[in-house]
Amino acid sequence: MTISSASASLLQSSSSSSSSFCLFLLPHSPPPSSQHYLRTPSLFTLTSHQRQTLNLKSPVVKSQTLQMNTNPMSPPYNVLITGSTKGIGYALAKEFLKAGDNVLICSRSAERVESALQSLREEFGQQRVWGTTCDVRKGEDVKDLVAFAQENLKFIDIWINNAGSNAYSFKPLAEASDDDLIEVVTTNTLGLMICCREAIKMMLSQPRGGHIFNTDGAGSDGRPTPRFAAYGATKRSVVHLTKSLQAELQMQDVQNVIVHNLSPGMVTTDLLMSGATTKQAKFFINVLAEPAEVVAEYLVPSIRSVPSNGSMKPAYIRFLTGMKAYSQIFSRIAFGARRNRYILED
Repeated sequence: MTISSASASLLQSSSSSSSSFCLFLLPHSPPPSSQHYLRTPSLFTLTSHQRQTLNLKSPVVKSQTLQMNTNPMSPPYNVLITGSTKGIGYALAKEFLKAGDNVLICSRSAERVESALQSLREEFGQQRVWGTTCDVRKGEDVKDLVAFAQENLKFIDIWINNAGSNAYSFKPLAEASDDDLIEVVTTNTLGLMICCREAIKMMLSQPRGGHIFNTDGAGSDGRPTPRFAAYGATKRSVVHLTKSLQAELQMQDVQNVIVHNLSPGMVTTDLLMSGATTKQAKFFINVLAEPAEVVAEYLVPSIRSVPSNGSMKPAYIRFLTGMKAYSQIFSRIAFGARRNRYILED
């Protein structure tokens, strides 16, 4: 689950009382492209040819498994989504199934996995969807998830790291409990690292490689996230980790395992709605948020187009763009559109 990314570009006309919520809701401008980042002239981002020209040894030992097929993948795809028994994760699973793909869902809760699996199988059949428990904070759980995927689907084309947590806590950091902080950081940062590690290892062993999508959220652009500072800090790390993994894979001349960013924007999940306690929060949720089904319906075709077109370049797929947000805010201010859409405003 995610809380939307932010931009301060609309805050100049905002009062101090509304600024904090604007910071967490308005979408930010795209960060510097991954390709620009990878061209940074350092030993660790030089290409093989550049290192040979400079008579430098590669900082990474190449593996024979890295030279693999880079042709476009053909659907149906095998898709794994973490945190996918509710919210945007579950909605993504349904959209991939509608598109004809095979899907593996997972969650910490065995009860939620069983319930989601039963619902999806009733709609899409027994042979196209699988489910298992997995706590992304635990390395052994994620390794078991990979083994489960290999046993049942043989390989994974698209791995979406969607699991995330804010411990359902919106308060100043000084008031946060140890348990809440540990929950947020271990799920959003440690869990993401473990999942990326295991996904990359698995995809390096697959002849057709694979695509990993890391879900961003509020704070990913580096702007402040008051009342959920820990969450914002972990989401900032998502972008840095993704860039670092892109650089590592390029360093090793890996061409068919690619790490991307995915930005769902504001989704009306339990996590988002639990923070609707202020006038500003209610305003922006009504104006900018969309149901998980609407977001997933937009995102899935964009995600599926990445393997199908054979592009080897990292993508940053966004639902709530800056232009879309500004247009909807203008419509609200000018015409009263979307007032009380989800929450009764004061």
